[in-house]
Amino acid sequence: MSSDTLAQSAAVPETPDGPDLPRIVPQRRLGQWTAAAVVLVLLGLAVNSVLRNDAFQWGVVADYFTSDAVLRGLWLTLWLTAVVMVLGFALGTLLAAFRLSANPVLRAVSWGYVWLFRSIPILVQLLLWFNIGALYPQILGVKTVDLLGPVTVAVIGLTLHEAAYAAEVVRGGILAVDRGQIEAAQALGLSRWRRWRRIVLPQAMRSIVPPAGNMLIGTLKGTSIVSVIAVQDLLYSVQLVYHRTYQVIPLLMVATVWYTVVTSLLGIGQHYVEKHYARGTERTR
Repeated sequence: MSSDTLAQSAAVPETPDGPDLPRIVPQRRLGQWTAAAVVLVLLGLAVNSVLRNDAFQWGVVADYFTSDAVLRGLWLTLWLTAVVMVLGFALGTLLAAFRLSANPVLRAVSWGYVWLFRSIPILVQLLLWFNIGALYPQILGVKTVDLLGPVTVAVIGLTLHEAAYAAEVVRGGILAVDRGQIEAAQALGLSRWRRWRRIVLPQAMRSIVPPAGNMLIGTLKGTSIVSVIAVQDLLYSVQLVYHRTYQVIPLLMVATVWYTVVTSLLGIGQHYVEKHYARGTERTR
């Protein structure tokens, strides 16, 4: 037998004797496809009803969407959200450190703060701060009547409220770090600051970022409650307009669309921050 014949016989695999193997048929998911089709039809009908409903007055929405009053209210909402989140997490981190401290007094103070400010509704807190002059006419010899303006009251009330939740978020993130890694860093002789910066914080951020992102979006929407104390945020600005024009629905839709746009952008940012801190984990792979 020549070398060419041997090469050809080696290249062609021999078919095994016996009956053919059964044909693999993919599973038919008729129920899932039917449910998906029904959901898409209902979603299309809902979107069509909103877009073609003249009661929404989309032309009026377009006219006021970028008006000066609305943009000023939007800017105040964004500014208030940023300030409250920064101050709230700064105070919350301090409270979390107190809660994890070996000092029983600091632990008790932190627990009491979190318990108190999570128990009182945020609207009640804002109204109490807004009427602080009626409760304490003077503090350290300073008259408190008209001392705090509406924006200052909003910053104080929202910050103290958010700090209670931020403290639990930070504490949960720190407790999620494996204790063995901290002990290993101590065995290597790393200082306390380097242990926190290089070991604890990067791993804790994996647990902190998702609830912190939800808190950020919740704070953005929650700032609308400051309209009750005449802070000219986005909601209060559109209220001033529709009290004058009586176009309630389209002006509310202006605020709704702006809140939706901003929260969507914040959600995209949260996704990339989570992806950054989840590097090297099973989820990213």
